[in-house]
Formats: sequence, C-alpha cells, structure tokens
Amino acid sequence: MYQEINHYLAFRGVRYIKPEKAGPLADDMLSLKQAGQAARASFTEIAKALALKISPWEMGRVSNWANQAQIARPHFWCYYKAPEDKSDDVGFAIRLYGQKNDFGISAEVSFIERQKSERTLAKQHQVLELPIDAPLYYLVQEKGKSYRLTGTEENRQQLKKQVKQGEVRKVLVKYDFPIKENQTLTELIENLNRGFKVLLPYYKLANGQS
Repeated sequence: MYQEINHYLAFRGVRYIKPEKAGPLADDMLSLKQAGQAARASFTEIAKALALKISPWEMGRVSNWANQAQIARPHFWCYYKAPEDKSDDVGFAIRLYGQKNDFGISAEVSFIERQKSERTLAKQHQVLELPIDAPLYYLVQEKGKSYRLTGTEENRQQLKKQVKQGEVRKVLVKYDFPIKENQTLTELIENLNRGFKVLLPYYKLANGQS
C-alpha cells in the first residue's frame, strides 16, 4: 500500500498525455497512469478504513490522481462530513503530504473550495478563536501562496489580526502523522483517529456547535 503511494510521489508535477496521443512517450504515460491509479487506490483504502472508526462522519470522494490540466497530483485528499453538515460547512479531511521516501498523512479542519459559500471563510476563521499547541500547526493561505506556522499563541494572535485586516485569506488547523517503515494500517488509522479527536473542538467551533 505505502509502496504505491511512495512511488507516485516522484511524479508530482508531470503532465499526463493520453498514451494514444503521446507518440514516443506512450509507454511512459501508461506507466504514469498506472502509478497514479495504484496510489489513489491505496489512499482510498486508508480513507475507507478511517471512515469505519469515525462514525457518524461520512467519507466523501478521494481526489483524482491528476488535476483538470492533467498534471500529476500525488497529494491526495478526502473530506469527511457529519450527516447534519451542509456542503459549504467546514469539515474534517486527511491529506497526503511530503515527497518520495519522506511522506505522511495529515488530519485537518478545512473546507472544499469548490463548495464554499459566502459564509464558509468566516466559519473557517473561527478556528483561530481556540488556543493551539504543537504538534498542531496552521497552514496559512496569503496572496495565493500557502505556508506553515507553528501552533503557538503568538502566531494565533498575529493571524487573528491579519485575517481581520484582510491580509490572510484562509487558515487551516492541521496535525501531521509521518508514515514510518513497516507501519501497519491499523497503527496509521489509530493515529489519524487520535488526530481527529484533538481537532474536534476546532471543527465544532467552526460549525457553530457547542
């Protein structure tokens, strides 16, 4: 399972061309497609196993192995919503991060961009109303670029100011779980489940729950 994911991480950013249109690159494109499909299947297996542990949250679809521009996108993601959650609410998600031979899966409180409404960003900003400590951290989107900030009180207060001033568009709260050699699926799922429990107060606050 992890081998397929690790293998596909090396293809990040490669443009896929249908083999029948790729000329001398046909075999390479077929290998790319097969690697992408295998890695997505492995990530889907992880996502489904986690769904069994976090009821009532329900698993959504796993992201494709290539984007609309047909660029290889190994950093798969999958969102989880409770039955009462609306499509534009903030949700839980898991996301693959890292590079070949150094990767893991993060748990996060965030939202699906294509499903957001006028209220979604304001709801997401509520995660800044709760204190934070490492290993939780922030992923900040500012002027189209994203960067990581350590989960400290100083950074929380600074981000609150930047959001209020319109300097920062989006702030996610995340928890990384590196995948170690010989780690079992059961161990990984337990880690991700623990991450969701730690993130639960941020999810609840973002969705106006007590």
